[in-house]
Amino acid sequence: MKIKYYLSKLIKYIHIPAIKNSPIHCTSRIAPNSNIIDTVIRKYSYVGNNCTVIDTEIGNFCSIADNVIIGGAAHPIEWVSTSPVFHKGKNILKKNFSEHPFKLTDTTIIQNDVWIGTNCLIKSGVSIANGAVIGMGSVLTKNVGSYEIWAGNPAKMIRKRFDDKTIKILLKSKWWNSSEDKLTRLASEMYNMEKFIDSLNKSEA
Repeated sequence: MKIKYYLSKLIKYIHIPAIKNSPIHCTSRIAPNSNIIDTVIRKYSYVGNNCTVIDTEIGNFCSIADNVIIGGAAHPIEWVSTSPVFHKGKNILKKNFSEHPFKLTDTTIIQNDVWIGTNCLIKSGVSIANGAVIGMGSVLTKNVGSYEIWAGNPAKMIRKRFDDKTIKILLKSKWWNSSEDKLTRLASEMYNMEKFIDSLNKSEA
């Protein structure tokens, strides 16, 4: 059984991610079978298995679970036809009857310390602010504020992770931009908000 398990794991990792025009920080990771296109990923963030991420900016310490789709091409729903063969740009059909200009994608912004659960669909062009959580299976079509928890189809805000005073302190600290040394010092208090804020105050003193 062990041999079968390790063999299945090996086969899984043979399917390396496809990455195009996407600068990814050396501390970040992309899991197998994921497609990353025209995307920036900053430090200590990861994208899980079988994800598609297109034209997106991802900040520090973001966690993106398996089977998530972020961004993607739009279609001209106000035109006579929504087909890509009637506007500029390459398409899967390899045919353009006309060259009308049309903007295919809007950049999606995911700030820092964001967690996106399994099987989420994130609409192109939305913004997800620092510390937000998107619950598994959500279909997100609207902007999300800092430290908000959203879930559902369509996704709606469930609650905030912390009170407004705490959120203000965390946003002001921008701890996700800290040096490795400072992060190492702060890490021992990550499990306890009160102690973490106390450590922040001492480091700023």
